Amino acid sequence: MDEPTGRLTRIILEGAALHRLSRLQEADRTQAVTDLESENEFAAIAHPNVQSILHLSIQEGRLVFDIRDATDAPLTAVVLALGPFKMLMKDYQMLLDSYAGAIAEGREAKIQAIDMGRRGLHNEGAALMQERLAGKINIDFPTARRLFTLVCALHQPL
Repeated sequence: MDEPTGRLTRIILEGAALHRLSRLQEADRTQAVTDLESENEFAAIAHPNVQSILHLSIQEGRLVFDIRDATDAPLTAVVLALGPFKMLMKDYQMLLDSYAGAIAEGREAKIQAIDMGRRGLHNEGAALMQERLAGKINIDFPTARRLFTLVCALHQPL
């Protein structure tokens, strides 16, 4: 049996929280989208070889992966409870706030320490993303890390 060759060709984020991003969060979001659009492994189990467009949103406390074909016609949707991600997202937000403060203060050692923490949280978020999507969407670890970044951007407190 051939390996799935599905991948994302475009990512569209939907949600009001995107208007509340800090400069740092916006830079993270932009970089994650750019990286995902250039390289990813993303194959819906139901459509393993499709080059797809992903509409990613949070609706009614759930993470929605609205997967569409190249013409933007709906193929399938995968909906995940957001609860398992909430603590990681909260920790990530606290790290971003600390990071911004450390940059403003010019504290290089603190910036490096916080950056290591961010990488660790990304790894935890990626592992959780892969676990929660198992049996629904096949993704590699770098794709899962970038998707976690996007979920954090979508989930901003009011």
